[in-house]
Amino acid sequence: MTDATRPDLPRNIQLDLQTVSAMVRLYCEREHASAAGALCDRCEALLAYAVARLAVCPFGEEKTTCRECPVHCYQPAERAEMKAVMREAGPRMLWRHPLLAIRHLWLERQGPPPWPPKKKRGRGPSDPLPPQENR
Repeated sequence: MTDATRPDLPRNIQLDLQTVSAMVRLYCEREHASAAGALCDRCEALLAYAVARLAVCPFGEEKTTCRECPVHCYQPAERAEMKAVMREAGPRMLWRHPLLAIRHLWLERQGPPPWPPKKKRGRGPSDPLPPQENR
């Protein structure tokens, strides 16, 4: 089972992971007749893909929803599949996960995140060290 909790990510990305996980689980429960909380192989793969994409989102704390994002990081097939998931599970989210659903709708109203994304503060593991002066 895919773990959709990532304490190393910004808080809003963690909440998006929870939202996407809840939507995929609701969709799989209804469309693929899986047990509550369980996922079929296809939905497990889609959720793992979504988690991987969210983990590398260049917008970080500025991220809103992916619908109007200037960077489409999903492949066309996965994007179409996620649209189907959201179309089916979205309305039911208000009953099963109201806080996540309201947050998602609120972020959607904010529009796309600003382009270009702000640089992340500090150095990451792949960022080069600044050049040292010769003395």
